[in-house]
Amino acid sequence: MAYMSQEGYDKLLAELKHLESVERPKASAAIAEAREKGDLSENSEYDAAKEAQAHLEDKINQLKVTISEAKVVDTSRLSTDAVQILSKVEMTNLMNKAKMTYTIVSESEANLREGKISIQTPIAQGLLNHKVGDEVEVKIPRGTIKLRIDKITVG
Repeated sequence: MAYMSQEGYDKLLAELKHLESVERPKASAAIAEAREKGDLSENSEYDAAKEAQAHLEDKINQLKVTISEAKVVDTSRLSTDAVQILSKVEMTNLMNKAKMTYTIVSESEANLREGKISIQTPIAQGLLNHKVGDEVEVKIPRGTIKLRIDKITVG
């Protein structure tokens, strides 16, 4: 089960609708066009179109599973007492005094450019259940960093 925001859930639904109503017909048309070019045994365009369609169908099926297992979290009921999923955490790296802000989200909503990190990441795991003022040591691939939680809000 994947916990996510309503916004993240709506994005998944929109992506699924786009894949089914726009991309799937395109893939079918590409196959039909390649089929018209004759002998299928030596038709690399046909093979490529069939492979692209298979990848598309896999993606559609994966999205359907994610959507069916999704649990939308009512953000109005979340607490800011401790870090949890959908918490927006402002923190300071105590080694270099750099300030960072991340929102902890489900794997499917993660987007580093938007400051959204997956709950699966080492930083998110290290922050979970900690409170404002806590200093936590987080093991990351490059070693260990020490973070101080400065503020928790609902993302």
